Amino acid sequence: MTARYCSLAQAPAPAFAPGLAAERLSALRGGRRMWVNGTVLHYWFFDGDTDASVIPVPGTGMTRRVPWGGAEEQRDVVRACFRQWQELGLGVSFTEVDDRSEAELRIGFQCGDGSWSAVGRDALLAGRHERTMNFGWDLTAPGERGTALHEIGHALGMLHEHQSPFAGIHWDDEAVYAELAGAPHHWSRERTDRNILGKLGADEANGPVWDPQSIMGFPFPPGLILEPERYRAGIDPPGTLSAADKEFALRWYPPSDREPDALVPFRSVPLGLGPGGQADFVVDPPETRRYTLGTFGDSDAVVVVFEERDGEPRYLAGRDDGGTRHNATIGVRLVKGRRYLVRIRLYSAWGAGETAVMCW
Repeated sequence: MTARYCSLAQAPAPAFAPGLAAERLSALRGGRRMWVNGTVLHYWFFDGDTDASVIPVPGTGMTRRVPWGGAEEQRDVVRACFRQWQELGLGVSFTEVDDRSEAELRIGFQCGDGSWSAVGRDALLAGRHERTMNFGWDLTAPGERGTALHEIGHALGMLHEHQSPFAGIHWDDEAVYAELAGAPHHWSRERTDRNILGKLGADEANGPVWDPQSIMGFPFPPGLILEPERYRAGIDPPGTLSAADKEFALRWYPPSDREPDALVPFRSVPLGLGPGGQADFVVDPPETRRYTLGTFGDSDAVVVVFEERDGEPRYLAGRDDGGTRHNATIGVRLVKGRRYLVRIRLYSAWGAGETAVMCW
């Protein structure tokens, strides 16, 4: 059977403050999609046929609905793969929730839509009624568990290993286009460029050395690679986490030394603000208690919290850490079932492009 490949969507172009030093800019590019270590990533599965895509029926002028819900057997594969990543001892953790509003990762199983995931914190850009991850084929089939491990790798911030600039792969471009234009992919040249032939920047790669065994690489049949010569017969990664995959994950997410019952963040929001920039976001607290909200990374910011009542924001609490060049934080009691608006305004360039807000 022809291998089926993950297809990532076009990534939003990053925006950074002008005048940053090259070393600083490289660090921001490499880490802009990574979660703050210690984050609890909540995941939720679409269920039933309420949520669906409406797609055209070829040759009829009509459309049909394709639900995003998946069978329990499919979900169990994904749950097991979350556990496999977690068992590495990562500083981030995964928790399944039964309310989509609490989930950073929302997982669908639409057949025919391919398998894909938002990369790292890009998931926060999706609306709460949108998928951040999809599985487009049967995960219980032999060899398909690796698909779930691969997509979770994307959710952690990893990109495609075969696109590493350190791989030194010389492709037969036209052979690759022809291979991907046929079944089961039917990819355009642009999509093939984005997911196969395009090279990542050195600061985006998963590591400084290409790993052909990585879960983030694809199997390729003979005839697509011209160089290195030993891969002309193809590449066939085992579909499991390699030593380099584990090293990458633990480098970004080293084991946390927090106490097991300590507060953990339930929401992480990347700001990417420049000097004078402002960002608003909504918080739906999972339980009633006193929370700490703060910006991460050197910052010079104002944090204001409003309670949403009758569709209108009402001032609740605020703090100005202007000129302090450290995290701006605020403690406030939030009530489950009520919505809150958090407003951040950044004044200095110290946190531009990397500042994030966490709700603890």
